[in-house]
Amino acid sequence: MKNGISAAAEAGDVTANTSGSRTPTAPALEHRMDDSTDLYLPEEESVFADRVRSDRPASITLQNGLQVLVIPDHRTPVVTQMIWYKVGSADEPPGKSGLAHFLEHLMFKGTSKHPANEFSKAVLRAGGNQNAFTGLDYTSYFQHVPREHLGKMMEFEADRMTGLILKNEDVLCERDVVLEEFSMRVANNPRERLAEQMMSALYLNHPYGRPIIGWRHEIENLTREDALNFYKRFYAPNNAILIVAGDVAPKEIRSMVMETFGGIPTQTSIPLERLRPQEPTPAARRIVTFAHALVEQPALHRYYLVAPARAAAAGEGPVLDVLEQLMGGGVNSYLYRSLVVEQQLAVTASASYHSAALDPSLFAISALPKPGVRLSQIERAIDDVIADIAGNPACTQDLERVKTRLIAQVTYTQDNHEMLARWYGRGLTTGLSVDDIRGWPDRIRAVGAQQVHEAARRWLDKKRSVTGYLIKESTPKHGKTL
Repeated sequence: MKNGISAAAEAGDVTANTSGSRTPTAPALEHRMDDSTDLYLPEEESVFADRVRSDRPASITLQNGLQVLVIPDHRTPVVTQMIWYKVGSADEPPGKSGLAHFLEHLMFKGTSKHPANEFSKAVLRAGGNQNAFTGLDYTSYFQHVPREHLGKMMEFEADRMTGLILKNEDVLCERDVVLEEFSMRVANNPRERLAEQMMSALYLNHPYGRPIIGWRHEIENLTREDALNFYKRFYAPNNAILIVAGDVAPKEIRSMVMETFGGIPTQTSIPLERLRPQEPTPAARRIVTFAHALVEQPALHRYYLVAPARAAAAGEGPVLDVLEQLMGGGVNSYLYRSLVVEQQLAVTASASYHSAALDPSLFAISALPKPGVRLSQIERAIDDVIADIAGNPACTQDLERVKTRLIAQVTYTQDNHEMLARWYGRGLTTGLSVDDIRGWPDRIRAVGAQQVHEAARRWLDKKRSVTGYLIKESTPKHGKTL
């Protein structure tokens, strides 16, 4: 298939229902917790906001190093407060996987000033909601409340930045909760088991290869001392970003922040730059096969090691965003048209680029075969689409369509305070500046067909990849292929 889409397909440009094939990759995975410790697996979203729709946020930095971002929106009398700590699962010491996520659970255990559950009850009384999530590079806590309750929420959040009290019995109980979560969400989920194994194979040296939730045998040995040491090392104003979005004024927030956070001392041991072991140059493709009796729908996933938005060459991050949309962003994408519509090999096919990362991230491709179709057929079809886009620059019509769609997707979702705070928080904690985030639409508009063609040739090299097969466990017949 040459890089073109029929007029009939163009006329029906809608988003594909790819929920069944969404690649369960760790950079998109956020173990987002509420008081019931529910797991959250969101779709991958851009970290960027369109400056056409929103004014530039006000920025404040306190003397103790706390960064504050204020995003005024006076349409409704509500606010979202999010605090982002620049620490995630990739910052855990060796042998302590899952510690960042475990500490996230424990942060609701209370302080001497505010005992356990007092914070949660205050949010409920205000008619609001709160939550938390852990990623590879960050941990975040937020509240969404009527504006008159913001001061109290800020007081609670400042108090638990350094005042957390952990009783051993609470730690052991919460560890059991996390282990149960692991059993429900990972151990008994073949898709997540495959993703876990693929990430470990993709990252030979970098801690991104460890699951955010942790390896079970290491979770079992996490202790109160482990949690407190991690907390004291990373939870400090000079390692945090506070974002307040909603019915507020920057001057008002400045005085509130000074009063609540201003007296918290700086943690001098926090390095200015986060340094992790890096990946060697990829030298060979890797293949992972996961077979399980619970598998009802076989699947093929492929991860490529690529540059994150902050480290990519000038303009290359947006180029990969455009490449993702061209290849797998809906029913008009090349993968979907080829595998689902034209060849009728797959139920669905998609692609995703995980740009929000401090270190080398990934570009993922997924497809679910139709009954009777072998995964080897799916893989050949995917390889043909990649070869086509690497050998033939995209046509102008396709390119302009996906660029318009990328910008529109971001624009249409800016009405949500939490989403605005998430865009900025995720970007700022992974090495981007406010200007980087706000300037993303212009960089998308500047992407050309030749750039996309070159990115496909450079990054979608099988030597940089792990291919994963998800199959039903059975006794294979002699000579039978996947």
